[in-house]
Order: sequence, then structure tokens, then C-alpha cells
Amino acid sequence: MSVLHEFTSGKNPPEDGLNTSERFSVFYHNLFEYPLTFSELVKWTPRNAPETGSRVDYKNGYYFIKGKEGLIYKRNVRKRFSRRKRKIAERVSKIVSFIPGMKMVAISGSLAMDNAGKESDIDLIFITKRGRLWTTRIAVYMLLKLFNFRLRKPRNPYQKDRLCLNIWLDESDLEWSKKERNFYTAHEILQIVPLISKGGVYEHFLSVNKWALKFWPNAAEVRLNKNSSSYTKPLKLNVLEMLCFKIQYSYMKHKITREVVTPTRAIFHPNNLSKKILGKMAS
Repeated sequence: MSVLHEFTSGKNPPEDGLNTSERFSVFYHNLFEYPLTFSELVKWTPRNAPETGSRVDYKNGYYFIKGKEGLIYKRNVRKRFSRRKRKIAERVSKIVSFIPGMKMVAISGSLAMDNAGKESDIDLIFITKRGRLWTTRIAVYMLLKLFNFRLRKPRNPYQKDRLCLNIWLDESDLEWSKKERNFYTAHEILQIVPLISKGGVYEHFLSVNKWALKFWPNAAEVRLNKNSSSYTKPLKLNVLEMLCFKIQYSYMKHKITREVVTPTRAIFHPNNLSKKILGKMAS
């Protein structure tokens, strides 16, 4: 019997006694220095998790890896930093929401979990209308410059409160490929927080990536919005969109390493955390 059953039955949670999946969840989030509350442990209990051998402790409403009690204080401090960063992200979303091609702005990364450090940047995801990604992207950059928002600068060690516009998706191309599907990517998808979402695009985004629930089955309730569209016809870019894509791609192409840049996607990873986290899980 797991600690979740005992807790919901009215008993106090023991210091240890979680099942394999529950211990894995605490272990996984410990990689991000993120102790879990009871409700978070329920939400982020995975399916078919490997045994970690980690011992779990419980104090002040948080589950954490034994010996990592100090993360409770760190998490509460980061929550305060995250509130301020989220207000910046909310201002951005209100400004760019007026751009005709914009369909969704969402918070991702550590900020989505209220776990951003003082010096952290602000990770944002954008979804645009079909065939409007590159014109919309230019419009977003122009507006943010106009309103004096600070953008992330490559190789700059000082990124505090800068905007990291790291994922751009055309609404016709939202599904992650099979080779990208793992515990880390699934968590990143399920933890995002939409700030604006038009026409049910956030629900559609979750629906086409419902594979993520195979890793974290309690993390979201996926319902396909009836207004969401499924695109089967090939995308044909208009002249302006193609021109904007070629101009931006020409600027980027000499700098591309692991980034993904296509007519329907622009995904940038300043820090490749996926391999690092998966490596720690395997060690």
C-alpha cells in the first residue's frame, strides 16, 4: 500500500514508505531541487517508473530525498522570485496577444513550476496561426523592443529576467516526434502554463501530445476542443511568410547546432538539459 492511500485515509504520511513510482517522482524532482507537496506528488506520480534506491523524507508538508531538507527553504525563496518573473511574462502576453497571428503564449521551464532562481531568465512558448509563424515572430520581436523588454543574449552570463523566446510552433505542427518522447520532454510539455490561448489551441496542443500521459498520467486531463483543427493538407506559405522565413533562417543558419528551424517550427535550447537529466536518471 502506498503512502498516498494511507494519507487519503486520514493517516499522517510516514517518513518513508512510498512505492516505486512515488519515490521516483521525488527523486526526479530532486534533480531540479524541487521538493513535492502531497498534491504535487499525486499529480506527478509516473507510470512504470524505474527503482531509484533513493530514500524519501517528509517535513513541513514536503517530500524530499533524505538529506535534502534545505531544498524546502530554497523552494519557498524561488517561489517569491517566480511571482515577479511571472508578472513580466503576463505583461508580455498581453502586449503580443494583439498580433493577428498569435494563438498562444505560455510559460515553460522552471518558471512554470514556480521554481525560478533569482538570476533565471523567463522561458516562453509561442503558438501561431497556420502559416503565420515567421511573420508573427518578427512582429513579436518588434513589439518587445518597442516596449523595452530585455531579451536573452547568447553567451551572456547575466540573464536575470531576460525573455528567452525559445519555442515557436505553427498550430499545424504541434506534436513531438517519437524520438523525443521521454520522461523529461513529457514533463516539460505537461508543466507549461498558458497565459493566453485562443480557439482551444492549448487543449489541442495537449491532445496531440497525449503520449506524455504515458509517462505522467495524472499531470493533465486531455480533452480535444471541438474547435481545434486537424491539418492534413500540406502547408503552403504565402509570399510574405516565405520571405520572413528566409530572412530569419539566413540570419540563424550559421549559428544552428542542435536547434530546430523549419517553416513550422523554431526551437532553441540555450542549455541542453534533456541529455543531462536523462543521464542522471540512468546513473
